[in-house]
Amino acid sequence: MRRVQAKLTRQTLLETAAHLFDERGYAGTSISDISALAGRTSGAIYFHYTSKEKLALAVIEEHFASWPRMIDRHRSAGRPALEKLVALSFTVARAFRDNVVVRAGSRLWMERKAIPAPLPAPFVGWIEVVTELLTEARSQGELAPRVVPATAAHSIVCAFFGLHTVSDALDGRADIEQRLRELWLLLLESLQAQPDAAGLLARVCADDSPATVPNGSVPPPSPTPDEPERIDT
Repeated sequence: MRRVQAKLTRQTLLETAAHLFDERGYAGTSISDISALAGRTSGAIYFHYTSKEKLALAVIEEHFASWPRMIDRHRSAGRPALEKLVALSFTVARAFRDNVVVRAGSRLWMERKAIPAPLPAPFVGWIEVVTELLTEARSQGELAPRVVPATAAHSIVCAFFGLHTVSDALDGRADIEQRLRELWLLLLESLQAQPDAAGLLARVCADDSPATVPNGSVPPPSPTPDEPERIDT
């Protein structure tokens, strides 16, 4: 029972910290801020996470850990590879829009120079995944002959995450799905052996309902008794 409670407390603290890191960034968030929002003492936070740096690292690691589940779900879908790729991109876009841990992890990585800890390398895994899906599309006869999967994958990842940066700056990603459709209308005309971007997007939209992603907008749970505390310094 105590282990379950400790796990719940750690998750609450992580999500609370993610809210603040997303809103204020690493430098603008203190352990005292997290303590006040979570309804836990600073000592309880230090019991689970020995420093703000460790808490930020935990948020970043949770951000990265969310992707394999999404990728596996789309890879196993019984549909053509390009449809898998496009459907995956919309799932990821919704996660960036709706999941506070995903957003916070992204912001913290952008502020990595302020965090004195080694962080996971971004983008490399995405380039590999997109390369594999484009290679699968090539084997299925979907890909235009002139397209080199590895080269195209790098450009697609750059375009996708660039789109997120601009969308976040302009409207907080409120229109990210519409902007992503517009991007794919442009990209698919070059990727497909027989261009039909509108048709592919229509099939993806018809088959895929938005993934249920925790949005972190619900206030943290009411405080529960803290675990043994360290003395604040």
